Amino acid sequence: MARFLRAILALCGIVALSFGPAHADTAKRKVIIDDEGFGLMHLMLLESSQVDVVGITTVSGNTWANRATAMALRGLEIAQRPDVPVAEGATYPLLNSEVLTDRWEALYGKLTWKGAWMKQWVEPTQQSTPAYFGPADPVNLPEGNPKLKASGEIAANFLIRMVRKYPGQITIVACGPLTNLALAQRLDPQFASLVGELVYMGGSLNPHRALDNVSAEQFAREFANSPRREFNARFDPEAASIVSRSPWRKLTVIPVDPSTATQLTPDLIARMSKAAAPDLGKFIAAMEPGFPLWDEIAAGYVLDPGMTTDAEDLYVDYDTQFGPAYGDMLSWREHYQPGIGERKAHVVRAIDAGRLGALMVETMAEGARRPSP
Repeated sequence: MARFLRAILALCGIVALSFGPAHADTAKRKVIIDDEGFGLMHLMLLESSQVDVVGITTVSGNTWANRATAMALRGLEIAQRPDVPVAEGATYPLLNSEVLTDRWEALYGKLTWKGAWMKQWVEPTQQSTPAYFGPADPVNLPEGNPKLKASGEIAANFLIRMVRKYPGQITIVACGPLTNLALAQRLDPQFASLVGELVYMGGSLNPHRALDNVSAEQFAREFANSPRREFNARFDPEAASIVSRSPWRKLTVIPVDPSTATQLTPDLIARMSKAAAPDLGKFIAAMEPGFPLWDEIAAGYVLDPGMTTDAEDLYVDYDTQFGPAYGDMLSWREHYQPGIGERKAHVVRAIDAGRLGALMVETMAEGARRPSP
């Protein structure tokens, strides 16, 4: 869920510090980013010297896919990375919809965040509310519309083509709803087995608020009564379940749990903007502070898995029954799983927040040191 509100309210940027190579080989790790916008997570991977971003696929989630595509293209312009192709993905979830979500809320209570369907916060909050758009509304970004164009290829087809071109070599970093990945797997049953690793931000086990993190506590308190609910999975539960049962070579899940100990502070924004190249620094300086670092943890894990302080291997799936637990994360330890296709995942439960912040700053500095195209 991450990059999330920041990416809607204002395109964001972020940074990454290298605490030693994440991989023993010297070749850059090929990465495809699957997400619903453009923000700090994207910039961490784009600016890092460890990673070769070979494409971005967009999907509806925090905003509609057409707007997410425009944001990604404009972000690439600001980052001076016009070489990265962008493929637009699914506009709608597999089954879920705005009407069904309104009906669900009438039966089971209000959701804290509804993404593209969000019209207002349930209670007062210091974060601003993004504008509401329809799925086909014209896109006019506050930071200017992009001149770059999307590739014209459907995201699921792009994903399949790239993993067949580079079997076992691509890491997919997914930080929005998992609709594109589910579609790719249904179109090509070999898709997941050809991906080197899937790292996705989604799901929730049992987040706890950090006592010294007042802003993040506003987000963490929603989990007091619904500890297994998280936006990315809740937006498209059927897709999340398909992905959970697909035959990935390696599957890493970043649930919401570690994010409650993180925060995009004014100090972190200032450090990143100072380290980045001038144009990108201005972009970062305009970011809205106060949000947890959801998606940035996923990017940080790819660049420096050693920042993990607590992790567990669990079998994971998601509830697809239209009831009070619709979209909730399901998990089992070995021997307790039902055995209906769910796959074991490496679940990151806690990270070193200071190490993540330093990583973000250093990644911006790496990008600043790179020769201009």
